[in-house]
Amino acid sequence: MQESDKQLILQKLQQDGLLTHEKIAALFEESKKTGIDVLHVLQANHIVDEEILTQYTASIIGVPYVNLVTQEISSDVLHVLSRETAENYHIVPWKREGDQVCIGLINPHDYKAVEALDFIARKQHLQFVYYLISPSSLTVVLRKYADLNKEVAEALKNQTEDVVLDALDDQTEEDMASTEIKNAPVSKMVAVILRYAVEGKASDVHIEPTGNVTRVRYRVDGILHTSIQLPGGVHNSLVARIKVLANLKLDETRLPQDGRFRMKIEGREIDFRVSTLPLIGHEKVVLRILDKNSGILSLEDLGFMDRNFAVMKNHLDRPHGMILITGPTGSGKSTTLYAMLQILNQEERNIITLEDPVEYEMPGIAQSQIRPEIGLTFARGLRSILRQDPDIIMVGEIRDNETAELGVHAALTGHMLLSTLHTNDAIGAIPRLIDMKIEPFLISSALNVIVAQRLVRKNCEECVQETPVPQNLADSILAELRNIPQESVPQDIAHLITASQQQVQQLTTRKGQGCSRCEDTGYKGRIAIAEVVEVTTNLQEIIASGNSNKPSLLMQELKAQGMISLKQDGLIKALRGHTSIEEALTIAAE
Repeated sequence: MQESDKQLILQKLQQDGLLTHEKIAALFEESKKTGIDVLHVLQANHIVDEEILTQYTASIIGVPYVNLVTQEISSDVLHVLSRETAENYHIVPWKREGDQVCIGLINPHDYKAVEALDFIARKQHLQFVYYLISPSSLTVVLRKYADLNKEVAEALKNQTEDVVLDALDDQTEEDMASTEIKNAPVSKMVAVILRYAVEGKASDVHIEPTGNVTRVRYRVDGILHTSIQLPGGVHNSLVARIKVLANLKLDETRLPQDGRFRMKIEGREIDFRVSTLPLIGHEKVVLRILDKNSGILSLEDLGFMDRNFAVMKNHLDRPHGMILITGPTGSGKSTTLYAMLQILNQEERNIITLEDPVEYEMPGIAQSQIRPEIGLTFARGLRSILRQDPDIIMVGEIRDNETAELGVHAALTGHMLLSTLHTNDAIGAIPRLIDMKIEPFLISSALNVIVAQRLVRKNCEECVQETPVPQNLADSILAELRNIPQESVPQDIAHLITASQQQVQQLTTRKGQGCSRCEDTGYKGRIAIAEVVEVTTNLQEIIASGNSNKPSLLMQELKAQGMISLKQDGLIKALRGHTSIEEALTIAAE
């Protein structure tokens, strides 16, 4: 695409209020720094919705736009192009009338794709009409070529259990890595399983023996779904193939092992973190998917808004102190840390991170990964970082007394320190630090903000509908909202606080009904609900005096500073249509 077209797209987005002049300048700055096309930077950072950006691009370059996410496409149309051709050139057929076939393209200026289409059109005596589509549309159509079960079944056709088991039992580790395990159909099975995980935006893949079968489950939006069951005889070969990829010991089946590997899927480098666990007679494998190219979301995109966003942004502008993100495993703590680092990342600041593992690569930030097996722990790494003249330090997790002590002292000596802690709520971080032998007067001086968060599933925008709220539920919701401090009540929710009984009876909210895009769940993607505690002067005095174990005193202070609880934030997001009331109440109660 010509530079002039890119400029026109950005100008049009600015005219329509979707971008600001400052944001465009920042996009060009990041594009210059990273060498990535400015529109790709815009898309990667999720600043403008993918479909909206594709529509604007189509109008500027003069190609019609189509959204294929919810389109029903027959198998006859798909057969116009093979899956390999569609995948290689990022092109898909989606409609046919006689000899005329509608083709969706990601990039109409990809001349290799256009040449391939011209050749196919001549060979099959067809006429192609081109449409611009988003990457999401491409992914959805590619998945329609064949589902996971069909692709794995195809790989199983040429394999018997005896061949696989003999290959595993009779050969040495080196032989297996270079012959049968590398070349057997099981290699294709693993590739297909991982490709579907990436396409389906799964965060984890579980491969586990259950009885006489091997079950493959994907965790999508925090929920595990069984996707396929394979014959139990192929389980050992699947595990062996993954061990080869992750450079783990094939003959060690008695001890857990950890490793990682990288694969190229959909043109992107994807990292997989592997964990094996010995079971009775077999091993279970779990793979965590780390897509470093998925883009870092902003705090607003993650769901921080109103009072919560204002408090966090205010303290990110301070030169020193500690900001802690708390919550259980899988609650999005690391993602929130990256969003904050994105705000703080400026040339005049020396930002260093210590992570386990490095999940996203951020230009301009020095990122280090801990390696406990060689003695590089969080505590030892933090000691070294303090000798690197840092302005801002991010420690992936405070796990022990030594790391906590070093972190507090770093925050007290002119550094900003960001980290995470495992507690159920925000205020619980204070007794947790005290349990780690940190003196209360040091905690009160070092802490700036504590954030507790959870992730709720977002309503699918393709099938969301207005839904009436049952009377008893509406009453309890409004009773909870009336407990929000007056100064923290969002303007668009304020009218519900004084709602009449008749208005309460007519209360509605939005909820996904289920469609092909969201796998009939009604949800697509996740958003954070949070409570943000600001360490004010009053709270500092409570902590330093040793009264942080008095709930009534703490609650009085939290209400005075206008804190919105996890449950209240979830209900606000449900009433705004971001999630369902059932989802908000379920997650907030965990």
